[in-house]
Amino acid sequence: MASSHSSSPVPQGSSDVFFKKEVDSAKHIRHVQSLPDVCPKEPTGDSNSLCVAPSLVTDQHRWTIYHSKVNLPAALNDPRLAKRESDFFTKTWGLDFVDTEVIPSFYLPQISKEHFTAYQQEISQREKIHERCKNICPPKDTFDRSLLHTHDKSRTDLEQVPKIFMKPDFALDDSLTFNSVLPWSHFNTAGGKGNRDAASSKLLQEKLSHYLDIVEVNIAHQISLRSEAFFHAMTSQHELQDYLKKTSQAVKMLRDKIAQIDKVMCEGSLHILRLALTRNNCVKVYNKLKLMATVHQTQPTVQVLLSTSEFVGALDLIATTQEVLQQELQGIHSFRHLGSQLCELEKLIDKMMIAEFSTYSHNDLNRPLEDDCQVLEEERLVSLVFGLLKQRKLNFLEIYGEEMIIAAKNIIKQCVINKVSQIEDIDTDVVVKLADQMRMLNFPQWFDLLKDIFSKFTIFLQRVKATLNIIHSVVLSVLDKNQRARELEEISQQKNAAKDNSLDTEVAYLTHEGMFISDAFSEGELAPSVVDTTSQRNVSPNSEPCSSDSVSEPECTTDSSSSKEQTSSSTPGGVDIMTSEDMKLTDLELGKLANNIQELLYSASDTCHDRAVKFLISRAKDGFLEKLNSTEFITLSRLMETFIADTEQVCGRKSTSLLGALQSQANKFVNRFHEERKTKLSLLLDNERWKQADVPAEFQDLVDAISDGKISLPEKKTGATEERKPAEVLIVEGQQYAVVGTVLLLIRIILEYCQCVDNIPSVTTDMLTRLSDLLKYFNSRSCQLVLGAGALQVVGLKTITTKNLALSSRCLQLIVHYIPVIRAHFEARLPSKQYNMLRHFDHITKDYHDHIAEISAKLVAIMDSLFDKLLSKYEVKAPVPSACFRNICKQMAKMHEAIFDLLPEEQTQMLFLRINTSYKLHLKKQLSHLNVINDGGPQNGLVTADVAFYTGNLQALKGLKDLDLNMAEIWEQKR
Repeated sequence: MASSHSSSPVPQGSSDVFFKKEVDSAKHIRHVQSLPDVCPKEPTGDSNSLCVAPSLVTDQHRWTIYHSKVNLPAALNDPRLAKRESDFFTKTWGLDFVDTEVIPSFYLPQISKEHFTAYQQEISQREKIHERCKNICPPKDTFDRSLLHTHDKSRTDLEQVPKIFMKPDFALDDSLTFNSVLPWSHFNTAGGKGNRDAASSKLLQEKLSHYLDIVEVNIAHQISLRSEAFFHAMTSQHELQDYLKKTSQAVKMLRDKIAQIDKVMCEGSLHILRLALTRNNCVKVYNKLKLMATVHQTQPTVQVLLSTSEFVGALDLIATTQEVLQQELQGIHSFRHLGSQLCELEKLIDKMMIAEFSTYSHNDLNRPLEDDCQVLEEERLVSLVFGLLKQRKLNFLEIYGEEMIIAAKNIIKQCVINKVSQIEDIDTDVVVKLADQMRMLNFPQWFDLLKDIFSKFTIFLQRVKATLNIIHSVVLSVLDKNQRARELEEISQQKNAAKDNSLDTEVAYLTHEGMFISDAFSEGELAPSVVDTTSQRNVSPNSEPCSSDSVSEPECTTDSSSSKEQTSSSTPGGVDIMTSEDMKLTDLELGKLANNIQELLYSASDTCHDRAVKFLISRAKDGFLEKLNSTEFITLSRLMETFIADTEQVCGRKSTSLLGALQSQANKFVNRFHEERKTKLSLLLDNERWKQADVPAEFQDLVDAISDGKISLPEKKTGATEERKPAEVLIVEGQQYAVVGTVLLLIRIILEYCQCVDNIPSVTTDMLTRLSDLLKYFNSRSCQLVLGAGALQVVGLKTITTKNLALSSRCLQLIVHYIPVIRAHFEARLPSKQYNMLRHFDHITKDYHDHIAEISAKLVAIMDSLFDKLLSKYEVKAPVPSACFRNICKQMAKMHEAIFDLLPEEQTQMLFLRINTSYKLHLKKQLSHLNVINDGGPQNGLVTADVAFYTGNLQALKGLKDLDLNMAEIWEQKR
């Protein structure tokens, strides 16, 4: 058959179970048989009377014939095919479809029975089990092959019906379909064919009736096949109705019992609980109305508080009202605009506080400095600062800083006006500018003005410090209260956690309005406390609220709310401040604000110093400060240093601007100071004739003061100075120094340098450098004038004598004597990191010693040239002593006379020892030239007599008695 190649959606093997056994042949109806169950379990009744059609319960997820949309005859019969033996696939692919033999694939193996041997062995055991189960539970019936005959007959009958009636889109409203079913050509009566058309219409009617009978018979047949399923469904429905009836009776009995239990045991108790809930709700409504009445008075109360500048109280009231509106009165229609109004009012309060603080700062900083009050209206300041902190308006310090700068400018301006108005010499009509009027002041007047400015600045800084201390104490108090509040909150949380753990968490539900029984009991217990809390909050509207957390909910009466209440503390000034939990500042912000307050104090000091610097610069434009003498500048420097120290003591940090200006002016002063003294020293050296000068008594007093360990200029003694006569030499620590006048003045200049360092410690390093330069200049210039014979052209000396040389050496020795003292003086005043600058004194000492050694060498060289000149003409002959030795002794006596009173005895002896050594060398040379030896001959005797004469004359000189001349060395080489 063609159907053998079809791909029907019916599972394979299902065609064997379409029909059951044949029924009575008179009825020609067969029952439809469902797939047999392995273990059928019918509820009741005979198995033959029950429907064995597919069960809606067991087969609801399996595919059955009822899922088919097209029956098999309609699928197999194609009216377009001329022959029914044609292939079924031609219906889809057309008449041109031809079966072709499928050629076996070369890649597929040939399958034989041996390939299924393993499978048969594996499945045999399962097959045995299956057969055993079939024997235990046999199928209800076997398939009757005779049903196929009935099925074929039904299909043959249905084939008589035209296919157009079987189309799924069959509709008589379609003209083509209607014309096909009822051809109108048979009903045309024209042409005398009425009888024939009537017969045709009758025949058509019978044909359609026949088609209808065939369809009805097949429908009846199909219904008869499924009759048992209908009967089974009806039986099951009756049983289900019985079950439902019994269930309904049981439910009714249960409801009656529950209603009796509810009426006897529950209804009264639940009614009591509902009454308790109703009472609590009424209390809540009453408290809510009282709270609404209090909130309604918020705006008038805020206006009253603002009229008395109670900004903190107004802000607390607004914050409390905002919290109540958000928590307890949320959704109240009458208060829908109150929140935005309070926000606008809060912004207005912010602006008012800023303006109020600005006014307070201006009044505080610009009030008369003679007022002894340190802080102006301390309570008002504390209230303003606390309100600004509450609103996070942290820029109020900037406002105070700006007012502080303006006040500093006004202080200087007012001081200048007061001072200028007191001077009659200044015509304010001619000199209009205040700065020009100030420049017309002389130094004492200007110095008094500067002293007044510094004193006013000191008082000003003390006031600023007192005010900032109050602000700082408020910030620290808020920070401390924040920390305490956190600690209390942690303790409260721990208590609540312990309390919650001890309570029974089991609750029972009510059927009325979804409430909890536990809530009803708890609200009943907490109702008195709620009333008390509400009554405490609903005080007079004019009173300041205590806390923003006093609400009527029971949860707000816990320990955590108590930690949020306001706490009070007092500032150092004795003013109580209130801190609440609604502070929005963190600890980091408060700490930063406290640091900014300290920085503002430093800024105040810097501002005063900056204004003082500008005042100094405006006065120094005409070179006024550079023209000051040493005493005036030292006085000015001490005043400025005192002011710097006072501001450092007040503010805790040294400002550098005024110190830098002082250092700049000090550098200019040092340069002028040094240039003046260097010029003076240069003029003195250019006019110095290098003769011993008398020493006035004041210079001796000056030296005596230094010998006591003090480097300072002694005060002039009036009256006693005229009676004391000048001394010939300068006595220093028991030694006599014959000096020139330039050195005396140089000693005084050196002491002026040291005194300037004492008066102005900031110029120590500069003074050290300048003094080193001065000492080097004296050394080099004196060397040029004496050793270099520059005095011959500069002063007009005829020659540089040994006395000039000895006097120069002694002057250098005096300076060298004081260099260690000067070094110690500077070392005590230098910072430790600048000790390396003391090496300048070491270099100067070395240069001076070298200069002194050069002078000594020059004196020796003078005698050496004399010995060379005289001894080169020496002849060993009578008379004795020879003229050569007489001249030598005469020159030695002149040398001794020139230097003995100038140089100390030790130096004189050392100098003559060196001269004697030169003398011996020249004498040896001449004796060697004359070939005179120590042989005891006449020449030897003459030489010995001359040497003895030289030795005797030399030792006869003052201070040279003990001089070991050792003249025997002249014969050593010839012995």
